Amino acid sequence: MGDYYWLTIRAVAIITATLTAASAAEPPADLVLTGANVITMDVNQPTAQAIACRDGRIIAIGSDNDVADHIGDKTQVVRLGGLTVVPGIIEGHGHFISLGQSKMVLDLTQAKRWQDVIEMVTAAAEVAPPGEWIVGRGWHQSKWDRPPNPNVDGYPVHAELSRVTPRNPVLLVHASGHASFANALAMKIAGVTQTTRNPDGGEILRDPSGQPTGVFRETAQALVSYDRKTHLVRSREIGRAIELATHECLRNGITSFQDAGSSFAVIDRFQNLARQGRLKVRMWVMIRESNARLRRSLSNYRMVGIGDNHLTVRAIKRSIDGALGAHGAWLLEPYADAPNSTGLQTSSIKSLRETAELAVEHEMQLCVHAIGDRANREVLDLFAMAFENARRNQSRRWRIEHAQHLHPRDIPRFAKLGVIASMQSIHCTSDAVFVIDRLGQQRAKEGAYVWRSLLQSGAVVTNGTDAPVENVSPLRSLYAAVTRRLPDGTSFFPDQRMTRKQALRSYTLDAAYAAFEEESKGSLATGKLADIVVLSRNILGCPEEQILTTQIVHTIVGGKILYSADAETKP
Repeated sequence: MGDYYWLTIRAVAIITATLTAASAAEPPADLVLTGANVITMDVNQPTAQAIACRDGRIIAIGSDNDVADHIGDKTQVVRLGGLTVVPGIIEGHGHFISLGQSKMVLDLTQAKRWQDVIEMVTAAAEVAPPGEWIVGRGWHQSKWDRPPNPNVDGYPVHAELSRVTPRNPVLLVHASGHASFANALAMKIAGVTQTTRNPDGGEILRDPSGQPTGVFRETAQALVSYDRKTHLVRSREIGRAIELATHECLRNGITSFQDAGSSFAVIDRFQNLARQGRLKVRMWVMIRESNARLRRSLSNYRMVGIGDNHLTVRAIKRSIDGALGAHGAWLLEPYADAPNSTGLQTSSIKSLRETAELAVEHEMQLCVHAIGDRANREVLDLFAMAFENARRNQSRRWRIEHAQHLHPRDIPRFAKLGVIASMQSIHCTSDAVFVIDRLGQQRAKEGAYVWRSLLQSGAVVTNGTDAPVENVSPLRSLYAAVTRRLPDGTSFFPDQRMTRKQALRSYTLDAAYAAFEEESKGSLATGKLADIVVLSRNILGCPEEQILTTQIVHTIVGGKILYSADAETKP
């Protein structure tokens, strides 16, 4: 008995010494954050004071003392003095290339009236060579302080714009991206005349005499295109757009970006950058291609975690309707301000069903743009049929992108089917100026931007900005989520507000879940990717208005500080 006792003691001593030596030999952290108010979004450890990171992952989280042993001679130590730390923000629905491109064209978002747009285009035409396209984005007729004169359905007509731009074709994309405005020369180049027919799912807006006004809704936008650049010029433009979009993301605390639709060619570009270690923001990409092209190439484009978890492609993007602001959302009942219209169906159910079959076959998520209540119902019906036919019990985490206006009967179906409501809070307060005009008081109250109702039903609701439709700032969208407050101080159906924790979760853990990435992103815990944002104040506790003035102090991706407010430089 005595020999056994001493042998046991000796064995324990040997094991202890071995573990101690192994611990001592463990490499030090690359980066340590101390003295912080860490909001982890991890239920097992909701708060902390310090984080240690090595090789792109979190290796320790807790008090300053807990991580002290991980500090070595070469460890970068950042003492935060009480600043707030949150998980890296995940942009849940945006358009990455378009975000970058929006920084390369006329910014029309601040125009308060049609005349402002005319003046900006006139100034650009004065310096542009003859024949050069003048391109802009961001106008919205329902947000101007007065209707244009003359107008058709509230939209301007091209006469005045065409008069000041006789030598240059002009194309101005609506803020929503679901309509465009062209001058006379652009329409002439495109061959658009009084006899041009509306394409399926689109409309050429015409004046009472039948002449095109210059407004092209939904699929009709394809009739006028300025993208006739050489391959080399196009390639350079895409490269520049990626640089500009990356900068916008990092300066706004966005470490991951869920891209709502890119072509195979753009995905090839992302993949090359990821493999070279040059893709600084983590990308989760939806493929946007025709069913025919998907059928030929989809098996080659499902990829997860390329380039040290910087690129994942595991979803397909389709659209079934347009935007509410452009009267393109597909409704069950006519528009209150356009009683002869229920909006536009931009894709056939048959086509979407074919896409769903491809998604099931290749184990891809299907993400469908649906804004109107009719569009959402049709997509939910389609998803239900696809899930039943697939005979698999686990959630496929298919998504409805936007889900802006729902019939009350369809709200519980999201949770029942396991469908993600991929929403953008900022759309609510940005669109509120025209929502009641479009839908009427009752429909708006019951089904417009009903985040709280969806959450209470058990659905997963994610957040984003639809950039460049809205500013990519997550803080603006978070503020909209928790206040639904408009510039005049009123709130748009405030009963649908999120709590602050719900809003932050919609931008972190729930957004990660919506991409099958909750095991590596969305919360701060040992073993997870070291994607971290440092904020100038505690957005869970500060006065509501201070959320808007909170600064992004540092953005950290994979344990590397890629943005610091005190050292910001333009790309």
